[in-house]
Amino acid sequence: MTWWSIEVQAAEARREALGAWLVEHTGQAVEERGDGALLAFAPDTESADRLLDRLRAEHGSAVVVSRRELDRVDWTTEWREGLGPRSFGRLTVVPSWYEYQPRKDEAIVVIDPESAFGSGEHGSTRAALRLLERFLNPGDFVLDLGSGSGILSIAAAALGASRVVGLEQDEDCNEVARRNADRNGVGERVEFFHGDGGQLAPLFAPVDLALSNILRSVNVSMLPEIHRAVRQGGSVIFSGMERVEASEFLAPLLSGGFQIRAEAIEGDWWAVAAERA
Repeated sequence: MTWWSIEVQAAEARREALGAWLVEHTGQAVEERGDGALLAFAPDTESADRLLDRLRAEHGSAVVVSRRELDRVDWTTEWREGLGPRSFGRLTVVPSWYEYQPRKDEAIVVIDPESAFGSGEHGSTRAALRLLERFLNPGDFVLDLGSGSGILSIAAAALGASRVVGLEQDEDCNEVARRNADRNGVGERVEFFHGDGGQLAPLFAPVDLALSNILRSVNVSMLPEIHRAVRQGGSVIFSGMERVEASEFLAPLLSGGFQIRAEAIEGDWWAVAAERA
């Protein structure tokens, strides 16, 4: 299989919206280089050409795009190298291919993200897991927006949530997440639905805790729907944002009817736990 990297250059004011566009149209995470260029990835030449054509058609001269063929490696297994267990308080995330002997009273999540986002290695996921371990109460009803591999949903169930609903726009990710939930023996308490999180979230109200590990622009746009979905006094963990974005997110968060409870930093990534006031 020949993978391609798609480089997109645009003015700084457009990058956030463009990053969200790339995530939506590729179903994968987008990398931002130090020079501000955005990197997306395509699994074959046809997909790369289709993405380039769509970028030029929808964004025109506002973007400069190019592509590069990547070295031929088996990406289905190459990414596993060097991954091992990660602990977050009493919660430990273990790759499915790793032999691990749990400690007494340790909550374990065995995960294989396959093609979906969420192995526990990314800083945004780690920050969310740290806050989840602190703020989830046994018996909580949890809503996971942009559930990906199911890692946060399954972690919530492992920590004692009575019911977890994951919402994800990529149906392939939901299949991966369901396999991971069954692997961890929590399939009866964790459900995954296909669709737009902003539209679906209020349908599950009231929830005790919501999780949103998504881009800042998407988190901001969904604040009203998340507010309606979470019960009064309930909590939300927002992640998927870099440290430099914290000040830009806190203002709409506070004006949107939330109070800050705690923050977490993992490398360049930042997450915040908030309470619905």
